[in-house]
Amino acid sequence: MKISRSKTEYMCVNEREGSGTVRLQGEEVKKVQEFKYLGSTVQSNGECGKEVKKRVQAGWNGWRKVSGVLCDRKITARIKGKVYRTVVRPAMLYGLETVSLRKRQESELEVAELKMLRFSLGVTRLDRIRNEYIRGTAHVGRLGDKVREARLRWFGHVQRRERKGRELADMMERRKVDILCVQETSWKGSKARSIGAGFKLFYYGVDSKRNGVGVVLKEEFVRNVLEVKRVSDRVMSLKLEIEGVMLNVVSGYAPQVGCELEEKERFWSELDEVMESIPTGERVVIGADFNGHVGEGNTGDEEVMGKFGVKERNLEGQMVVDFAKRMDMGVVNTYFQKREEHRVTYKSGGRSTQVDYILCRRGNLKEISDCKVVVGESVARQHRMVVCRMTLMVCKKKRSEIEKKTKWWKLKKEECEEFRQKLRQTLGGQVVLPDDWETTAEVIRETGRKVLGVSSGRRKEDKETWWWNEEVQDSIQRKRLAKKKWNMDRTEENRQEYKELQRRVKREVSKAKQKAYDELYTRLDTREGVKDLYRLARQRDRDGKDVQQVRVIKDRDGRVLTSEESVQRRWKEYFEELMNEENEREKKSKRGELCGTESR
Repeated sequence: MKISRSKTEYMCVNEREGSGTVRLQGEEVKKVQEFKYLGSTVQSNGECGKEVKKRVQAGWNGWRKVSGVLCDRKITARIKGKVYRTVVRPAMLYGLETVSLRKRQESELEVAELKMLRFSLGVTRLDRIRNEYIRGTAHVGRLGDKVREARLRWFGHVQRRERKGRELADMMERRKVDILCVQETSWKGSKARSIGAGFKLFYYGVDSKRNGVGVVLKEEFVRNVLEVKRVSDRVMSLKLEIEGVMLNVVSGYAPQVGCELEEKERFWSELDEVMESIPTGERVVIGADFNGHVGEGNTGDEEVMGKFGVKERNLEGQMVVDFAKRMDMGVVNTYFQKREEHRVTYKSGGRSTQVDYILCRRGNLKEISDCKVVVGESVARQHRMVVCRMTLMVCKKKRSEIEKKTKWWKLKKEECEEFRQKLRQTLGGQVVLPDDWETTAEVIRETGRKVLGVSSGRRKEDKETWWWNEEVQDSIQRKRLAKKKWNMDRTEENRQEYKELQRRVKREVSKAKQKAYDELYTRLDTREGVKDLYRLARQRDRDGKDVQQVRVIKDRDGRVLTSEESVQRRWKEYFEELMNEENEREKKSKRGELCGTESR
């Protein structure tokens, strides 16, 4: 074995006094106090606390990436254990075999691992289940009765919270609401999640018991999100691009009347910063629970509000009016004359008042045709939803034609044999392909289009309908025809036919969904299903991101460019500056030449 004398180093762990030196062919080898191996730092005194903390953090990062699988109640504990052993545990233990761990450091690793396993199985400390049983359940893959009972109880709470989100999505779909600002959300963290029916919630919360804000978007606007700013658990904003128009949606939750003045000032300061960061040419809509009463009448404040408020103005309501004057905005609720029942946004016991408001720029008030309070919904117990109808004046862009793609993914065993036979017939029975590659490629493409078919060319919608099969589609089509028939002829016979087809569609959908899920989990439990497992994890990770794709760029001043000409012009300016900019070496050489000329 050849050893380099100049590169070789050595280290003594727990070195005793009076130890000698190490020499290699007469030269003394350099002694070090630490070195890195497999990502871990090995130290001479045996300490490795920082490395253990790094590995614990790496394990948690890996766990969060696959948490969509590990916390899914429909996935078996055996699959969860397999994912944990192949993804999370190696990330946490990587390189630690090179260092000597102490009892405290081993305890830190054990605590982190058990927290992950308990989260994955839906078990808390209150369930009184021992750690040994939890560890054996996850690693062996058997889910005992105790864990199953605790897991169902824990996921029962999660289901209630998700059912509330689904109820919110159903209300938005029924009321035809495209964008909704929500406050006092129970979700902790800064992420995005689907709540059903194609609606997506962008939220931010620090504590799951108080505060928290969010914005819910309809499916067609999710791809239009350009930027998400989460300022605090009381203020957040979204920037959307709708047919070339920039729309900023701000969700706010002001402190209550009894909170400290410092907390109130912090909220208004954060809201001012958000408004100042938005260019004046972009539209802004604020939907917030300001916890203040602007009052009835608008004497002296005609430029920012109407006279159709509720009751008397208080100090918090005056802050709302001052903010509207400062930012040149209007309080939309107060401009429309409605019955008091459709102006009251908060009702509890014998109290009824107005604390939730929608604000927009005064120059855009002409785009709002109506604003009222929706009565009769049970999503929120005390607050009521305020809705306004806003029509954006946009210049419709010409849509580019989408290329229809050949369904090469259908090229399986049965289709493969048919494709081979068709290709041979097209080539006249020749086994050897022609030398001209363009001709060969065109023949293969044409055969693929005939045998496999082509896509419709429409954009694929992000719906959870991967279980959709031909039987369900036929049932849906029959139901549509029955509904059309009932609309044209309102007889009891047509109505009963439509109702029967509705019930049949529900049964067909339920059967198809259950069958698809059973096949999915059976495939995931095999060796071939490992790729599908990672694909599902990556898909859920993508769904949790705010911006799905980068669609536009900004100019020098930070304004978003939407037209094709302005985007091309900005790219031209960028590359001209990039190619013509002098680097530091050229500047130094020019300065040296000037100094040499002056000395001569």
